[in-house]
Amino acid sequence: MTRRSCTIYATGIVCAHLLIVGIALLVAQVFQTMIQERIKKEITLAENSRVLDGWINPPPPVYMQYFFFNVTNPEDFLAGRAKPHVNQMGPYTYREYRPRENVTFLENGTKIFATNPKSFVFLPEMSVGNPEEDMLTTPNIPFIAVMNEMHSYSFFVRPLISMYIKSLGVEMFMTRTVHEFLWGFKDPLMSKLHTLKPEVDEYFGLMYKKNGTHEGEFVFHTGEKNYLDYGKIDTWNGIRKMTWWSSEQSNMINGTDGSVFHTFLSRKELLYIFAADLCRSIHLGYVSDTEVKGIPAFRFAPPDDVLAAPDENPSNAGFCVPAGDCLGKGVLKVSVCREGAPIVVSFPHFYQADKMYIDAIDGMNPNKEEHETYLDLNPTTGVPIRACKRAQLNVIMKRVPGFPQTKFLNETIFPIMYVNETATIDDDSASQMKTLLLIITIVSNFPVIIVGMGVILLLVLIILVCRNRQRKNEVKRIDFTEAFHSFATTKDDTAYTPVSNKSDESPESHTSQPLKNGSYIAMSPVEAQKC
Repeated sequence: MTRRSCTIYATGIVCAHLLIVGIALLVAQVFQTMIQERIKKEITLAENSRVLDGWINPPPPVYMQYFFFNVTNPEDFLAGRAKPHVNQMGPYTYREYRPRENVTFLENGTKIFATNPKSFVFLPEMSVGNPEEDMLTTPNIPFIAVMNEMHSYSFFVRPLISMYIKSLGVEMFMTRTVHEFLWGFKDPLMSKLHTLKPEVDEYFGLMYKKNGTHEGEFVFHTGEKNYLDYGKIDTWNGIRKMTWWSSEQSNMINGTDGSVFHTFLSRKELLYIFAADLCRSIHLGYVSDTEVKGIPAFRFAPPDDVLAAPDENPSNAGFCVPAGDCLGKGVLKVSVCREGAPIVVSFPHFYQADKMYIDAIDGMNPNKEEHETYLDLNPTTGVPIRACKRAQLNVIMKRVPGFPQTKFLNETIFPIMYVNETATIDDDSASQMKTLLLIITIVSNFPVIIVGMGVILLLVLIILVCRNRQRKNEVKRIDFTEAFHSFATTKDDTAYTPVSNKSDESPESHTSQPLKNGSYIAMSPVEAQKC
């Protein structure tokens, strides 16, 4: 067997083995299963997990932007001459720091306890305006909350309370600096209430006492038992269900806190997040594929039915308290967890809300790009690559008998401010993520690589076989040429001599007599010359 034949046979054997092994591994999905199981074990909140440090001290910077609605015509609105007109102010941007503290493992490492205090630092370079100088005219929330409580009092008592409040110089709208309204100021009405009820704080601010504090004590599942439970909330402030709402489903604490999600996400699933500031869990559905800093991601966002009216989404009937007392589409009354204050939450500018709320306020311009809440998650690891949480705070303003300031008011969901909380993966984490995904892709597709090598060797084998056949044909052609050449050489060694009609003539007569027409030609061999 020649060397060429050995090469062909060896190539064929290796090619066959690669194709068989590669196709078998591809069909059995051995490497895909192996890498998936490895990732499920690695991405947990276990004590020695690689992701635990990033969960305790998240590296991506988080920014909190506050936008306020400044009322330009409060007198006309209260007099019933015009609907309220507002101008948007901001953003006033703060860097948010949110390390987890008091981290403790429970139940053999299957659960983890933690608090999540948040602190804020103002960033003037990312803000429009100075919160300590910019003046804001907005509804007086403490006054509105007090009037709302007066519904249970006698009609004859309310006018007396109204006159007393007016003597304090308290009006339906107040003008304060953005900083005061956000972080707190000593309110005259709250101060008077404090003297009567010491448990009532005399300071008021939307973020008062929230700088450096947490939203509660959480116990999370680590994902050790089931990777689908990774990061899910087990208890919040010691409870597994709330008691504020009017149905079991509405009181459930579902999902994670929005910072982590399980691995290998599907486009078909719904993701649940418990939002303590909204006093409820919400779900997000798949929207589209996207890419952030070269990392593939699935975009999830709240669908229209999250804040839909009960006639559109019956499961939302449980958020009507008392039962049957429901608002329209796109708004949620959270008085039950805001000490009875008539507070309503929605998406900014009443995005996805009923048109009547948008039309009631001059200055509302909802759009998806600026006002949608969404999460961009890497589907393999479940890591949030980019997050954008947007929510608006509103107050219910309506006519209250006994308070003449409200006699021209129709019930209005009045916008106060909205927040835009954003976070995007930092460059170092993005680089590590891309490296990890590359390794996962290579390992998962290793059978494809083997099959590809087998196909390449198959092509090489075909080329070698074709060239070998071509060479054999050339050898046969050369042998035929040599044979023909040998025959031609023998032909050249043969002589042709003329002969006469008479065979007995002497040799001399051949030279003396000329040849005649009709003589025949005989071929006689010439003796080979001796060397």
